[in-house]
Amino acid sequence: MALDGAFLYAVKNELQPLVGGRVEKIHQPSREEIIISLRTRQGGRKLFISANAGSARVHITENTVDNPQTPPMFCMLLRKHLGSGKLIAVRQDGLERVLFLDFECVNELGDIVTVTLACEIMGRCSNLIVVNREGKIIDSIKRVDEEMSRERMVLPGMKYTLPPRDSRLNFLTAEPEEIVQAVKNGGGAELSKALIRIFEGVSPVLVREWAYFAGRGEHIQCDTMTDDQLDRLLFAVKRTRQQLESGDCCFSVVSDKEGSLKDFSFIRLSQFGTLMFTKELPSACQLLDYFYFERDRTARTKQRANDLFKLLMNLTERISRRIAVQREELAACADKEYFKLCGDLISANMYRISKGDETALLENFYDEQCPQLEIKLDVRKTPAQNAQYYYSEYKKAVTAEEKLTDRIAKGEEELQYIDSVFDALTRAVSENDIIQLRLELSEQGYIKSLSRKGKPPKALPPVEYRSSDGYTILVGRNNVQNDRLSLKLAEKSDIWLHTQTITGSHVLILTDGETPPDKTIEEAAIIAAVNSRGKDSNLVPVDYCLAKYVKKPSGAKPGKVIFSNYSTAFVRPDTELEQKLRV
Repeated sequence: MALDGAFLYAVKNELQPLVGGRVEKIHQPSREEIIISLRTRQGGRKLFISANAGSARVHITENTVDNPQTPPMFCMLLRKHLGSGKLIAVRQDGLERVLFLDFECVNELGDIVTVTLACEIMGRCSNLIVVNREGKIIDSIKRVDEEMSRERMVLPGMKYTLPPRDSRLNFLTAEPEEIVQAVKNGGGAELSKALIRIFEGVSPVLVREWAYFAGRGEHIQCDTMTDDQLDRLLFAVKRTRQQLESGDCCFSVVSDKEGSLKDFSFIRLSQFGTLMFTKELPSACQLLDYFYFERDRTARTKQRANDLFKLLMNLTERISRRIAVQREELAACADKEYFKLCGDLISANMYRISKGDETALLENFYDEQCPQLEIKLDVRKTPAQNAQYYYSEYKKAVTAEEKLTDRIAKGEEELQYIDSVFDALTRAVSENDIIQLRLELSEQGYIKSLSRKGKPPKALPPVEYRSSDGYTILVGRNNVQNDRLSLKLAEKSDIWLHTQTITGSHVLILTDGETPPDKTIEEAAIIAAVNSRGKDSNLVPVDYCLAKYVKKPSGAKPGKVIFSNYSTAFVRPDTELEQKLRV
């Protein structure tokens, strides 16, 4: 995991200003998460501790989370033992992934005692354990009995022992000779994998960065390393040690082109090259707060939107099948002129046809060559009735063609609308965004009206950007907001943008009556491309015009507009630039 002992060392250093702070409140927002509010000389701080297997961590948080109305039992226990206590020390054993928080508290008898919170950040074995001054366990957020682990049980009343640890080097104190000897003993193993076994408290991403620097981007093995590569490895380790000890770290988060957060570290990461985007944050606590909050929010958003994804996919499939059937029926209407021709020829040659004839071989006088045309007849009908039958089939085909053409056009428009909602849903970043999309689909009759107590939450404002030249650029979050942005908020002199024939958000440059430079228009076009279905394309056409030329057709669905007097810009979607310009 990226939150290794070395990163925890940086967190420990950042928590030192909390020493001396008093406990004000303790909350347990979920089964494996604790928030301790401390009052320090610098003001109030919230210490977040998680023992969740996928997101175990300790850091100062600025985010607000909802707490249950009734506090869980473990939360009540912490309030009993830590209430009004004073944080007197933050400790770490070497580079182990265990952080000890010592509190000076007053027990039931009025005596001053020391209570320690052992925050064990070890993946699925993560835990938060309350230990008294005798070193015995008061309780833990996750109890471990004999059935769960025979090596180390965690139960109230038992003696607290550290998690089992291997004999490995601490790169903060190890001598260069020890490191070189350990690497040479690695045999034919890949360097990054060998470093994991050599050092304690290092994550895969950290040792990969060391190996990447030592091998200049190439994979190397321990037994084939040259002296130059060994020197580069020692330099990388020494530089990391200096950064960690001095606090001069580069807290980096890497994400893919879709914006999904992938990894983080306290050093600048070069191993991913151009495959990942890097975002730097000022501190370890801010990095953890940002990384896990954004990742968990994205996961929760996708989970809560899962039913809408299924609904939109089913609607798309059903409408597509209906349009395909209608196209087949429309293709069958292509013979309508043949029916009219047969009716005309029979009407002109009734004297040559008798009731009971199966076919009639007649000259096609509409053709200059007058070729003979064989026409099938119903033996039960008179010539006039046969002519009337063909005229009736012609009228049916004409009517069907008109109606099918209209229905196919409406079906394609509906399909485009569903696609626009799907696109907005893929870019939803909060629960409010999903609620607004549900309301929109409810108003359009695709889902039942939402039964909510009270008023629905107020819609978030459009996403705001600031161009390099200082112009404000607004982007709609959904179709309803697109209409409001383009038709109500926009002034006549503002510039409106939208991807050409590609589903996406409406984009508006607020000009205040001025003519923005070409660079601002280009940046707005890139923002429009990123906020569309074409964000993964190499080149995206974006139409733009003055907002006064944008109109809404009568009866059109939300987000549907028509525009004129436009120009087209071809841009490459740039997610990094889009994130940089976002306010």
